[in-house]
Amino acid sequence: MNTGDPATPVRVLTVAGSDSGGGAGIQADLKTMQALGTHGMSVLTAVTAQNSLGVQGAWELPAEAVRAQFRSVVDDIGVQAVKTGMLSGPQLVQTVAALLRTVDVPVVVDPVGVSKHGDPLLAADALDAVRTELLPAATVATPNLDEVAQLTGVTVESEADLRRAADAVLAFGPRWALVKGGHLPGEATDLLTDGDAVYWLRAPRHPNRHTHGTGCTLASAIAAGLAGGQEVPEAATAAKEYVTGAIAAGFALGAGIGPVDHAWRLRDRPRPETSGG
Repeated sequence: MNTGDPATPVRVLTVAGSDSGGGAGIQADLKTMQALGTHGMSVLTAVTAQNSLGVQGAWELPAEAVRAQFRSVVDDIGVQAVKTGMLSGPQLVQTVAALLRTVDVPVVVDPVGVSKHGDPLLAADALDAVRTELLPAATVATPNLDEVAQLTGVTVESEADLRRAADAVLAFGPRWALVKGGHLPGEATDLLTDGDAVYWLRAPRHPNRHTHGTGCTLASAIAAGLAGGQEVPEAATAAKEYVTGAIAAGFALGAGIGPVDHAWRLRDRPRPETSGG
């Protein structure tokens, strides 16, 4: 494995699907990693025809192609953290879970179930593999409320339900669960817990409909922080701050829901207020 010069930035690998519109998926992951000073690398799991209006088509890559990409990057370049996203079928989930067991680095699992527009991105027969093979490999799992319901059957209707939802996710084996409560009314509130320590990550809600890519962006930002040596609470708090700014700066693109702005810190915008603890 070639680790290169000491000045080389830390390396983060995303294993996810492509968003041809550039707002989510591999594209959002790599933009986030670049914005946060890490070197992003990718293992493509699927190709989607996707724009601001939705997903018009999706094509899963063969497991051997995913395995070859992973080994090519890890065996030569090396990684300090891995983030997983869209894994549409059970064979892909099992393949990626097996690959993750070969690396001793933090893993952020974003169990992508549906797109921002409501398009399904995870086959029903893949759910058991996510529960029993992928989530146990996770340092942090970052489901939204729909994904919590899909994986655990727990329905979150208020902030008071978030702890119960997180405990249900933790029962599948990740070290930490970050349950994203962004669809609840009031502040944009997420709950991070390892079953003992509890952190409430809160941010003001911005009246901006252009939020495509928030989940991918948050998970990738956490992975970037972990790759740089941060502990999970510190990485999650910093990622929440970054994605809040990206949401505030989200912009119209096409006729539907535009993306968050991954480069918002480069555009001399004020940093949003967030709190954690």
